[in-house]
Amino acid sequence: MWYPFLMIAREAESKLKELARRYPVVLVTGPRQSGKTLLCKKLFRDKPYALLENPDTLEFAVKDPRGFLAQYPEGAVLDEVQKAPQLLSYLQGIVDEKNRPGLFILTGSQYLLLLEKVSQTLAGRLAVFKLLPLTLKEARPFFQKADLNRILLTGFFPRIHNERLSPTEALANYFETYVERDVRQIVNVKNLLPFRRFVKLCAGRVGQLLNLSNLGLEAGVSHTTAREWLSVLEASFIVFLLPPYFKNFNKRIVKSPKLYFHDVGLAGYLLDIENPSHVSAHPARGALFENLVILDILKHRYNQGKSPNLYFFRDASGHEVDLLTHAGQEITGVEIKVGQTITEDYFKGLEFLEKLTGGKHLRKYLVYGGEETQVRSRVRVVPYSQCGGLF
Repeated sequence: MWYPFLMIAREAESKLKELARRYPVVLVTGPRQSGKTLLCKKLFRDKPYALLENPDTLEFAVKDPRGFLAQYPEGAVLDEVQKAPQLLSYLQGIVDEKNRPGLFILTGSQYLLLLEKVSQTLAGRLAVFKLLPLTLKEARPFFQKADLNRILLTGFFPRIHNERLSPTEALANYFETYVERDVRQIVNVKNLLPFRRFVKLCAGRVGQLLNLSNLGLEAGVSHTTAREWLSVLEASFIVFLLPPYFKNFNKRIVKSPKLYFHDVGLAGYLLDIENPSHVSAHPARGALFENLVILDILKHRYNQGKSPNLYFFRDASGHEVDLLTHAGQEITGVEIKVGQTITEDYFKGLEFLEKLTGGKHLRKYLVYGGEETQVRSRVRVVPYSQCGGLF
């Protein structure tokens, strides 16, 4: 079978190779099916490969970690290492003895569960690289034309594009597998129905301020359970919380984060969207578009090895800017609008931000659902297809 994705260089390749030249261990983490295995096999094809989800491999690694690692005197790619986190303790001695970069490449899809173990055993010896699903630019060859509704429906998991799968069927299988395998391994979810309802409620709140008490109440679970489940969704790269920006502003600022999904297609599936016409008529279309743009910018930052450094701004009076970042003294504000016809209302949030900051060291962008680049009132108007490289 021909896989067109294999011919597309991931934007992450150069940074990942650079990290392997500098650190003895590199951990590549991100959602399941984001392309971690394929990318590591491609970049480190000279290394042996071991999948720790294979029952025999996992049993060997857990029962005899020294013997398991002794198979790989020159290092290896160890896939889904969260299945056998005890290996990390034994890696420390090997890494210190060999003392050379690029020895072991690890992958894991439950980053927060690995973080504590990694920090304890491999501090200073390991680089962490986050790989999310395809960017808009990487996925473009799979779309015959710039069909925004179809892009929002399909999302960006590589396998859906590689194998021309039905997005609805593939995302249903993805969610079922995630619920059955990952969640039950992390927390004791005896009844899956409230959890599924909770995740669907999260999808219905894309782009909204997080209210855990309200989420728990509607899902029929306690505030404590809602917090625990949300942490699981974060740990497994299902949801992403965008924090508010409130530095240096002498105002009453909203301090709750906003909720997004790491893959917009999965959010749409959870909203029962099954075809492009459903997207077109759905009241959440604007929120899904916002999700698409923010995550594409996040992907580009991760692909360059940068921290997220992304925020939103909202004050108690309702003034808001969808996305904001700062570097040194410079602040960049981004408004995100799904419409293809630009109106003056689109610029209100950015105008308020300019007054608030005095306009110094401020860059302003409007990302919209159209296809033309423009400059209006000192605001650069950018089509969504070009949003990833803004900063």
